This record gives sequence, structure tokens and C-alpha cells, in this order.
Amino acid sequence: MSGSWAPKRFWKQAEVVAAEVGFTVSLDGRGLKTPAKTAFWVPTRTLAEAVAAEWQAQIGKVKPETMPYTRTANSALDKVHPQFVAVADMLAAYGGSDLLCYRAEAPQELILRQAAAWDAMLVWAKAEFGADLTVTYGIMPIDQPEPSLRVLTEAVHALSPFQLAAFHDLVAITGSLVLALAIAQGQLTPDEGFDLSRVDETWQNDLWGVDEDAAESEAIKRESVLQAARFFTLCR
Repeated sequence: MSGSWAPKRFWKQAEVVAAEVGFTVSLDGRGLKTPAKTAFWVPTRTLAEAVAAEWQAQIGKVKPETMPYTRTANSALDKVHPQFVAVADMLAAYGGSDLLCYRAEAPQELILRQAAAWDAMLVWAKAEFGADLTVTYGIMPIDQPEPSLRVLTEAVHALSPFQLAAFHDLVAITGSLVLALAIAQGQLTPDEGFDLSRVDETWQNDLWGVDEDAAESEAIKRESVLQAARFFTLCR
């Protein structure tokens, strides 16, 4: 039985093996392959060890939902690597509509909360990358300065395919390229970055109380951000 997604466990031992490029994982001596049948590998031993631990932890039927390191690595190999420029451009485009730049027009309490949470991150983006982003109030789209978008795009393109696969979740879940970069660079912890992306939702919760379904969804998103940040860190 070949391929990365065997329906039932057939191996006794998952082991890390040095590969021609980076490291791979073998199941009883058989190298992993991605769903697209690409030879599986990751750039660091620590990341390979995390993948091997996921496979070793499987009991009976393989459950991909319990294997986030494997899933993200597969995505890097099968999806990101073949179309790196397109993926990087798509994520960099979030800089043109970054969550931190679109502020509420009312009420005043929310305006102040957003400013307290987000202004410092825009200052950081300017200091770190030279990206001076414009803040607007309301939902009407605005054009950001081209030089700012260019330097942010360069920062995204500087990532490896494996980093970019994890970075995708940081951007998509927070809705902010700036927050994703801050998490990736260690300026924010993943929890801090996620909390900053939820200023509006937290304000709503304070007003009306916490909805159980919404809280469950938020917990899943938070864990996804934490996992993506861990994967990103293990790529180095």
C-alpha cells in the first residue's frame, strides 16, 4: 500500500531518514509520498520528527485531521512549490486590504479599541519593512502606496515553499498580512496575533455575550494559527 494517505495503519515504525534534500520519513523502510505521489521531504530534522510522530501516533485507521504537520508539508510539496509565485502573490495581495487598515466609523469605544490594538503594528510594519500603510474608516476600499505593497510582496516572496504553506494559514485566518508577518518574525506570539485579529469579535462578545458555536469556531481557528506558527518555526 503506497501513498501518504493509507486508510489503515500497516507499519510498525515511522522513522526520520536523511534525504538527498532535507529529511524524509519512512514507514518500515518505505519512504512517504504525498497525495500527488511526490517523494516526501521537509527541510529540517525537527520538522521530520514532528511528521514521524504523527504517523507513529496513528492507531488503526489513519486520521489526516490529526496530522497537521503532514498535511502542511504535503501542501508545500504538491501545491505551493509548483505555483510558488502565484501563491506568494495571492498572499501578498492581503497587504492591499489589510484588516488593520480598515477601522470602524462608530461606536467610539470600538474605534479606540482598534486603535489601541492595531496602531502599534502598523508602526512596526513601517519600521521593519518600510511599509507605510494608510488607515481608513468604513468599508470602502482604498489604494495603498505602491512602494509599501512592493516591500511587503518582497517579504512574502523571500519565504520558502514550506514556510509559505504555513504562512497561508496565518494570513487567511487573521485577515492581515501585517499580523502574519509579525507572528512569522516573532514580533508577536501566535496567541497575541490571533487576539489582535479578533478585536471586533471580542467587542461584540463583551456587548452581547459569547455564542457557543462562535466560540467553538474561534477555538478551531486559534489552534490552526498556533499550528501554522509551529510549522513555520520548525522550517528553520
